[in-house]
Amino acid sequence: MDWTWYLFRFDGRISRARFWLAMPVLFGLMATVALVVVAIHGLFGSAAPIHIGASDLFKLVDPDAYRSLTWADLPRLLIKLVGTSLLMWVCFATSIKRLHDRDKSGWWMVPFFAMPGLHNQFADRLPDSYADLPLAIAASALCLWGFVEMYCLKGSRKTNRFGADPLAPPPRDTRPPWDQQSEIEMVPHKAGPPPVWRVKPGYE
Repeated sequence: MDWTWYLFRFDGRISRARFWLAMPVLFGLMATVALVVVAIHGLFGSAAPIHIGASDLFKLVDPDAYRSLTWADLPRLLIKLVGTSLLMWVCFATSIKRLHDRDKSGWWMVPFFAMPGLHNQFADRLPDSYADLPLAIAASALCLWGFVEMYCLKGSRKTNRFGADPLAPPPRDTRPPWDQQSEIEMVPHKAGPPPVWRVKPGYE
């Protein structure tokens, strides 16, 4: 398998099994980034809690996330920024290819991922009223719909606008098998050197 295409590119299609395989890869990357953050935490004594996940992406658009920062937090935040960017790139690359397998555009990541994530980030600052209830229900419904689409449903069985079915068997080789005897002839022995094996004219 081409791991560079699988983890970092957005073209083509992947099956459900390949999409599920991306989950332990992401967890491994998260553990690696978390270990680096722990090391930075020990060196610089930052008291901020350690957390690696998609919520860090939505904190980039949240002004409240920057108000309590100190210079001691800067190294840890830089590592988290690089690690989160890598994790999100792999997540988006595999998710978009899975959406392609469902014959859906990658823009479906907006309702399936971005909208529920933004609601989760800012939900505690919305007014406590029944007006927030439809937003919460819509965010949960979109998240559930995205899970069913990408993790549970089969992809298109035939070639769609994003590529061939990743589960389709490879095309059969219809060329005739190589017949070695038909390509070699023996020159009849005459007076002189012993017989010589050579390739028939037209096969060279």
